[in-house]
Amino acid sequence: MPIRVRLQAILDERGMSQRELARLMNIRPNTISHLCSDNVNSAYFDTLEQICRTLNINLHDLLVLEDD
Repeated sequence: MPIRVRLQAILDERGMSQRELARLMNIRPNTISHLCSDNVNSAYFDTLEQICRTLNINLHDLLVLEDD
């Protein structure tokens, strides 16, 4: 069961760009771009926490466990 990061879907729902989120978080846009891709195989807990705080969401809103 793969874990999927729903960041791009959340940004789309809010009408927010990856670059805008990166600016709000004061991190590199490439970091957000990587987390929005389908090839995420690792992420720092600090980054996930900062995303959740910035977007005012829970971790279970950001990460989902998918069936194979």
